[in-house]
Amino acid sequence: MNIRRRALAHLAVGAAALPALAGTARAQAYPSRTARIIVGFPAGGATDIQARLMGEWLTEQLGQQFIVENKPGASGNIGTETVAKAPADGYTLLQIVTPHAINAALYSNLPFDFGRDIAPVVHVARLAYVVVVNPSVPATTLPEFIAYAKANPGRINYGSAGQGTPQNISCELFKMMTGLNLVHVPYKGGAPAVVDLIAGHVQVIFAPVSESIQQIKAGKLRALAVTTAARLDVLPDVPPIGDFVPGYEASGFAGIGVPMKTPPEIVGILNKEINAGLANSKIRSRIVELGGTVVGGSPAEFAKVISEATEKWAKVIKFAGVKAE
Repeated sequence: MNIRRRALAHLAVGAAALPALAGTARAQAYPSRTARIIVGFPAGGATDIQARLMGEWLTEQLGQQFIVENKPGASGNIGTETVAKAPADGYTLLQIVTPHAINAALYSNLPFDFGRDIAPVVHVARLAYVVVVNPSVPATTLPEFIAYAKANPGRINYGSAGQGTPQNISCELFKMMTGLNLVHVPYKGGAPAVVDLIAGHVQVIFAPVSESIQQIKAGKLRALAVTTAARLDVLPDVPPIGDFVPGYEASGFAGIGVPMKTPPEIVGILNKEINAGLANSKIRSRIVELGGTVVGGSPAEFAKVISEATEKWAKVIKFAGVKAE
């Protein structure tokens, strides 16, 4: 009887260890084939460049290819759906950016639930936008621009990459906090908006640093402020909006996610390797050039960032009455 009890006890211990052993085996085998990083936006932009930086790093460190696959459309929703419906095995990753937090409030009847279907892996970078005006605008500082806009309600146009984009929402937050009456002119992308700003067809844009810094340096655009809480290394002379509008902050984010229920051992591998990549001087400097600030950290920390941004932008969207195109 004692022998039988001992045998059953050993079996129980062995059964309890099976999940851990299976997890270890998965981790040791991963990755064994090519993985994809889905980017829900066109190639060539800051979002795409950051994904490729991470893909190259993971390829070098893990010995299998991590290729970037662009699936643009619907403000990133097409790419998100691809990942949400992919097997939860670590071979389909998502480049998560600010629109994913905005879309939850902007779109109804999406074929996925971002919070339930996508698991955060790591927060790669915090991204800045810069308030740029056409040089013809009679303002060299943000307080001067605010005064000018208050004196000309409804006569100043601001451009953006489209309805519901971070440029649109960050400017709507600015309007909400200052009471300014600026007219929104949406474009099909950030590049044509910048072109029209240079031509004087719109007067101001809350532009990604990567899309405007060359024009700022060339004197084609005038930078008044950045949307982050602190100054940027690439624009050290440009103050934050919060210096003049207390409490204003509208930085974006970029990171990596996977389908929910991806084994925690695989999430752990990706988190560890990407954090190591963010300590690499070459990767860090490239992110800074794009107007970003390197972050890193745990999946839980990134989940908190996404949750807080989703709540914040939902309030702005409701206040401004922003509708999806």
